[in-house]
Amino acid sequence: MTIQDPEKMTGTSFDISAENRAQLKQLFPSVFTETKNDKGELDESIDFEKLKAELGTFSDLFESRRERYGMDWPGKKEALRLIQTPSAATLKPCREESVNFDTTENLFIEGDNLEVLKLLQKSYYGKVKMIYIDPPYNTGNEFIYPDDFTENLDTYLEYAGLINGDGKKFSTSNTNEGRFHTNWLNMIYPRLYLARNLLREDGVIFISIDDNEVNNLRKICDEVFGEENFIAELVWQKKTGAGAKSKGFIGLHEYVLCFAKLIIPTWDIAAPMSEKTKAMYTKKDEHFAKLGPFATWPLDTTSMDERTNLRFPIFHQGQEIWPRKQWLWSKSRVELAQQENKLTFNYNDKTASWSVRFKGYLFEENGEEKSGKPTSVMIGPYTQEGTKDFQKYFDRDVFPFPKPVALLKHLLSIQVEGVEVSGDDIVMDFFAGSGTTAEAILQLNQETDQNIKFILVQLPEPCSNDSEAFKAGYKTISDIGKERIRRVLESIDTATRKKLEIDKNKSPELFTADIEPSSEKLTMDLGFKVLKLNKSNFKQWQKLDPATPVEKIEEQLSLHIDHIDHQATPEDLLYEILLKTGFKPTEKIETRTIVGTKVFSVAEGALLLCLEDTVTKELIDQIAEIEPMQFICLDSAFHSNDQLKANAVQTFAARNMQKEKHNQIIFKTI
Repeated sequence: MTIQDPEKMTGTSFDISAENRAQLKQLFPSVFTETKNDKGELDESIDFEKLKAELGTFSDLFESRRERYGMDWPGKKEALRLIQTPSAATLKPCREESVNFDTTENLFIEGDNLEVLKLLQKSYYGKVKMIYIDPPYNTGNEFIYPDDFTENLDTYLEYAGLINGDGKKFSTSNTNEGRFHTNWLNMIYPRLYLARNLLREDGVIFISIDDNEVNNLRKICDEVFGEENFIAELVWQKKTGAGAKSKGFIGLHEYVLCFAKLIIPTWDIAAPMSEKTKAMYTKKDEHFAKLGPFATWPLDTTSMDERTNLRFPIFHQGQEIWPRKQWLWSKSRVELAQQENKLTFNYNDKTASWSVRFKGYLFEENGEEKSGKPTSVMIGPYTQEGTKDFQKYFDRDVFPFPKPVALLKHLLSIQVEGVEVSGDDIVMDFFAGSGTTAEAILQLNQETDQNIKFILVQLPEPCSNDSEAFKAGYKTISDIGKERIRRVLESIDTATRKKLEIDKNKSPELFTADIEPSSEKLTMDLGFKVLKLNKSNFKQWQKLDPATPVEKIEEQLSLHIDHIDHQATPEDLLYEILLKTGFKPTEKIETRTIVGTKVFSVAEGALLLCLEDTVTKELIDQIAEIEPMQFICLDSAFHSNDQLKANAVQTFAARNMQKEKHNQIIFKTI
């Protein structure tokens, strides 16, 4: 690490307008663009029409404007409108397809990922550490998501067979229309925009792509994330040499684009060392034995920008040794390393000159193995490894060309200034496919005793009747993904119990009667919760034209006499309310009885939810005593008793007067 020059004082007071622009750029990077001023010079300016669109105010965005640098395509305005159109859908829990439903914090969501991303905004805004996606590459022969902006939730429900209709369905691209860039851009743009909201401030996104759309994807990401937050365009060599030729060349690679939510100037990229790199550390140093073996590296460099403070002589055996251009380290750091005998000097008889190298040790002072530097070119793992990973759990070739688990584990292991994906972090993949991301996370958790959580989203894309998947009993791609995760969990559970049994036989004294090698005793999260996109459990008021017939208005009013779907279970209502109030669907949920009434307690009592047909004054008083963050009940539970409802409002208001502003109880009805 080099020591940077100190920042120079400007001699001026705090530039408030510059700070305001910087904050605006963090919120809306896409509204900043390049324009020419009156002198013909390039300036960075704000596209106020685009800012209006970001804020939900629309006009003729692209009319009567000066020429400017940016990326436009047919449908972009409608894509922006689509981003800001709220979803009235819900995610229904599906216990029978889940594993350890009540305790797991992993999610598999079946549905159109655009609607799902909208529904997750409140619960997961700024909470996801890493996103990996492998979207359609727009090759002309794969499934493509809808780009018709008249598509809505009903279209998806008909497609998924959840409601009857005219048989509407999402389309499969073909060579005649699937390669149009506009269709692909209209698909990917709103999804990336919403995904950015979910990332933490130190979050990153990795996107797999090939030659067909890599240039457009880079431009889209520059706009959505800001080009200053670009980290790398990784080249992944996915096979060794065989394969079809493309315009005279054998295509061996794909790309993985990496962007940050917000790059911090002090960030540094690191990853676990490869075995090949570790093999270079062969030399011993008895003075620093705890640092392990070392290798040596040149101290001078010609590849860095010129820094005069890094050019100075090093004295050795009475001679001055100068770098060809400059040293990697500052003078003070070099002198310290020389005192500690961490430099080596080599004399070249042919050139009659000295070279200086520094010792790099395998371990840190705390005993942890040092990280390496990931390169922008990844040689393998190869695509056939992904097929082998998949076929460990499936006898038939039911899913073509899944990504290798090792590729995902490598991306998961890349560290950014020590904030690597680890611990209780959340990783998301909203083009989940066969579930490779989930397997990589589960393997990593098993190997490193971490508890990384995953959120996978996959459309129930139908398997064709003549496919191996359909013959094996899988109707949709999401069915394959869910089954793969179940089999991975079963494999890990079996291996863990077997290891515990072996350990018990080796050291029985460490095991007592209350510690048995069973899955219940494992701390690792061996489960996932299945949620499915569906229409809201609450009947939505439809906007009616002023000329709407009276009987139609009466029909709408009658729907809202009882506005809850009679087929909805209390658990269905509970999960919709969790999403709409900003609680994660993985929060701990308990059932309590308060003055004889059943109440759901969410997140250790932060939310109390009563879905019973009747509420009483005694219940309201007791809830106020408990002081949750929120209390929600059915409006119909007051049975049109306006006085009881008014008293409830006053009860919570009186309690709030005694509390700090940030501890106020929120009282709502539905």
